[in-house]
Amino acid sequence: MQLIRGYFLDDALRAALNALTRRTFGFDFEKWFQAGGYTGDYVPYCLEADGRILSNASANIMRFRCGAQERTYIQIGTVMTDPAFRGRGYARSLIERILSDYAGKADGFYLFGDLSAQYFYDKLGFQRGMQYRYTLKPDWCVCAQGKPFESAAAAGPALLAHYRQCVQHGVGNAMLDQINRFGLQMFYTAGMEQVYYSQELDCFACLKSQNGVLYLNSVISPRPVALRAVLERLPMAYQTLILGFAPLASDRALFDARPYDGQEDYRFFYQGGALRQIEAERLFFPVFSHA
Repeated sequence: MQLIRGYFLDDALRAALNALTRRTFGFDFEKWFQAGGYTGDYVPYCLEADGRILSNASANIMRFRCGAQERTYIQIGTVMTDPAFRGRGYARSLIERILSDYAGKADGFYLFGDLSAQYFYDKLGFQRGMQYRYTLKPDWCVCAQGKPFESAAAAGPALLAHYRQCVQHGVGNAMLDQINRFGLQMFYTAGMEQVYYSQELDCFACLKSQNGVLYLNSVISPRPVALRAVLERLPMAYQTLILGFAPLASDRALFDARPYDGQEDYRFFYQGGALRQIEAERLFFPVFSHA
């Protein structure tokens, strides 16, 4: 058995990673990789034996801007062990290796841990944090203005290229904005089903509607766009609107900010004093930045 770091470009090992990821989480990385989504910011660590991945944990290099401040964090993700090899401390050893390798090279470490693994991360020295999620105030009336956003699911190559360009080089419209968002944003939106475009604003909005709740998960454009203008052009009705990011200060008056612990999906864990700003400043890691 050997520890291997940063093996994602190795076809055989990536196939083994995909196999374990499908069994554990129900997805794999291959379509995303073949579409050009991999940028090198995803650095997997594994324990391998005879071409089989026994356990994996990955370091995701995350660069964020909050106002004028930029920080680099390491988000730990894809933590999994083949069922036949669980209970041997393999995942713990990989996470400890990531913490050691990036010590002093990042402003902190964080992850979104499954509810069943909370005490595992406690024992690794992580602290539990709180984020704030933003919901449109019920008394704020959205008056339709201009032409609504249109679905980009059947977009031609020109609009798809424009979207990719905006994701890579355009501005974000979040208080906590991921600078190197291309890889993860394209992982979540590769099929373009959630992507809508306003030619009037030259702006993309990623939307998901479920049981009367509209989730506005991302707003991407080549130039800054007021969130109010986006809300005035949404293409579908809703009872509640929830943001998948923390809005800019200029837009915050439109929203209620409530503590959010991940509810039934996850808990936020972190190491490093810089990450205390997430709770102190009522921030929220963009939904599309979760690895």
